[in-house]
Amino acid sequence: MTKEEGVGEEKGGGCCAPPSGKGSPCCGGGSPSKSGIRYEDSFVDGEVGTPAGPVPRVHSRIGIDDVLGRWRVRWGIGRDRYRVAPGLYALGAPGADAPVLVTANYKVTFDVVRHEAAGLDAWILVLDTQGINVWCAAGEGTFGTGEVIRRVAETRLPEVVNHRRLVLPQLGAPGVAAHEVRKGCGFSVVYGPVRARDIRAFLDAGMQASPAMRRVVFPMWERLVLTPVEITGVLRPAGWAAAVLFLLAGVGPGVFSLGAAWDRGIAAVAALAAGILAGAVVTPALLPWLPGRSFSVKGGLAGGLLAACAVMWYRGTLEAPAALALLLAMTAVSSFIAMNFTGATPFTSPSGVEKEMRRALPVQAGLTVAAGLLWVGGAFLR
Repeated sequence: MTKEEGVGEEKGGGCCAPPSGKGSPCCGGGSPSKSGIRYEDSFVDGEVGTPAGPVPRVHSRIGIDDVLGRWRVRWGIGRDRYRVAPGLYALGAPGADAPVLVTANYKVTFDVVRHEAAGLDAWILVLDTQGINVWCAAGEGTFGTGEVIRRVAETRLPEVVNHRRLVLPQLGAPGVAAHEVRKGCGFSVVYGPVRARDIRAFLDAGMQASPAMRRVVFPMWERLVLTPVEITGVLRPAGWAAAVLFLLAGVGPGVFSLGAAWDRGIAAVAALAAGILAGAVVTPALLPWLPGRSFSVKGGLAGGLLAACAVMWYRGTLEAPAALALLLAMTAVSSFIAMNFTGATPFTSPSGVEKEMRRALPVQAGLTVAAGLLWVGGAFLR
């Protein structure tokens, strides 16, 4: 999901890729300060003095570097390294009574928060989520109770503010036990709106969220914006799969035929590409209208329908086993890609994702094996 909101939630689709390392922010050059925050970062604009020491001030402007950085991570370039240093930041000229907004250190999320909170005087407490957005980090445990307590202590937040309230993103709730936070650091947790653009209205309403602020939606644009990283994430395994398909396509009565490898291999690779597009593009685009609850089922239906159209188009050139093989393969590939998309949405819990994978993976594997046997066997029936 592109919840670029939720007091700063931004899912970069394939958002739950394993991080490359902990604690090494990469938001520009320069040496980190003692807190790990680099004052040379483009979003830092001076500092604010506090009883706990100076706190870097950030501005709310989104510059060309931020836009290009977001574009790069959309295509999976440097995604695991696109983070800011965890710690406390000041937006505007916050005092001891200013609200404390808690977010992740995925830079796209951080940028959304500081931009949507423009004009506010607030503290932004950035947790070390290892460069992962709030929704995914809450599921993985890095946006969690222990990290909130630890970050409050390390930033000496009780010395900075008079109140004892933290505004956390609603989509971070699965990872945080509010009563444990209260017990561990003395701060109460208030869950903010789903979307960062509602932060001002939420604060103006005395930290009371309207039903609209709590509603989680996933419109088509936010679904499609995740497709580039989904596609780039499967390019390498798809390349290996294509090589295997060309080899299998050449197997036949004469042991191996280069001509058959080329002719039948092209059809197989085209089916692979179509399955990827069906799972990564067609399924997200048609998500509300595809039947079924699970993403694997929705993806399988999208891939199966596309495969059926392709088989009808080439019905005079493909033998029956090969046609059935393409139908099964495209269904399996599309189902798998769409299932991977599940973790990038706000509609599923981590346990729900695991449950779906346990059910779907054996079916997808079975379809793939059956497709391979039919594909190779069809060559002997020509």
